[in-house]
Amino acid sequence: MSRRLISAFLLATLAAIPAARADDSAALKAASAAVLARPVGATEETVVKIPRGEATIVGTLELPKGVEKPPVVLLLHGFTGSRDELPIKDTDEGVFSRTARLLAERGVGSLRIDFTGSGESSGKWEDVTAQSEIADALAAFDWLKGQPNIDSEKIHVLGWSLGGLVASHVAAGRPVASATLWAPAQNPAYNFAHFLGTEAVEAAIADPDAEKVVEIKLPWGATTKLKTNFFKSLTTVDPVAAIATYKGPLLVIVGTKDTVVTPQPAGGEIFLAYHDGPEKLLVLPTDHAFDAFTGPATVDTMAGASLAVIEGM
Repeated sequence: MSRRLISAFLLATLAAIPAARADDSAALKAASAAVLARPVGATEETVVKIPRGEATIVGTLELPKGVEKPPVVLLLHGFTGSRDELPIKDTDEGVFSRTARLLAERGVGSLRIDFTGSGESSGKWEDVTAQSEIADALAAFDWLKGQPNIDSEKIHVLGWSLGGLVASHVAAGRPVASATLWAPAQNPAYNFAHFLGTEAVEAAIADPDAEKVVEIKLPWGATTKLKTNFFKSLTTVDPVAAIATYKGPLLVIVGTKDTVVTPQPAGGEIFLAYHDGPEKLLVLPTDHAFDAFTGPATVDTMAGASLAVIEGM
């Protein structure tokens, strides 16, 4: 069977997956509103550098002032992103920098990192693979475990899109207190073939030269260059299998207008179908960018819901 037929089969299979149960959207929206309505405190940011072998991961640690040893969330950005993430219309913040502030104002710290090859971290973008991002996230988690000013028993993980795939593997490999997945890639080879083009992705996977640099056109018109090794790496990771080994609290948030990680909400429900533990699903009428290009309302709802689950809703 060709990869194209496999992709079509996967799409049909995902579309046919029934919801494991009704989603928790109404309760989560109410919890988010209650969390966001609470009084807020001051926060402080510190830029940190985390070694991983010869590489250096740069991140921003944002903590609530006056809170002794707060819990912390490791924030993992998406494909072509960086630690602050997409700018939000009518604000001076990105999706993750705003989320970090909303959390810290309410007593929960965060560490948002640039994966190596992205943002201010060392390395070249063209060398990125799924495995390198997972290794970065594990190194960041281990670094947090050694910090004396946070609660090392309450380190949570939150990932967006490809960062959701990474977060799933962190949850499988480390004792995270909870895992939150925003529009997570559930079948990476199919997901990337869908939004970058089947022929381009199949050709990169099949190319015998793993170091060959290929130019890929992104859906929004820009182009990027990656080694074929990135696309090959997508066939060797499985976020759903990873989350199946994780027994802790899980929150999955997906948007019905998402045209990048599709189909939804089936793409999110599959994580719940294979996860054995406390879990919640929030389905919103949003796109893959969480309406960031129109304003902060959806991002705020997601941040509030995430905080409610982190706090034990």
